[in-house]
Amino acid sequence: MTHQVYLALGTNLGDRLSNLDAVRISLPPAVCISTASPVYETPPWGVLDQPAFLNQVVETQTDFFALQLLEYLKNLESHLGRVPGMQYGPRLIDLDILFYDDLILETPQLTIPHPRLAERAFVLVPLADLAPGLLHPKLGKTVHELLDSVNQDGIQLYQY
Repeated sequence: MTHQVYLALGTNLGDRLSNLDAVRISLPPAVCISTASPVYETPPWGVLDQPAFLNQVVETQTDFFALQLLEYLKNLESHLGRVPGMQYGPRLIDLDILFYDDLILETPQLTIPHPRLAERAFVLVPLADLAPGLLHPKLGKTVHELLDSVNQDGIQLYQY
């Protein structure tokens, strides 16, 4: 069975645009990209003393179950050069599962929808480009409604 999954891609170290390219190239064939948002440059979140991020959201299709997908993405992050670091700190690449079909999942390893999605403009802005009407299955609000409730200061379309 094929699952529709929205993934957030983020990077603020090295050649940021190449890092995003490497993810998009490396996801298939296990995770196939249907659509990709534009790339946005965003201020850091959490730890503020670090370089700006490039963020993007991709709509994908996969046959992986949710926990299999998480393992695949964590292995891909490592393969692309991510090393463990401080929470919300600088990173070469960060991959997060935002939505997986309309699944609500809470395990020690994984929470879907992403638990901080509704407070993160750097994810909601590119997600709204792809799926503004997508309904958050737990909050009962659309992506557009969630976006309207967060501060979007400093988020800009990346010009490359």
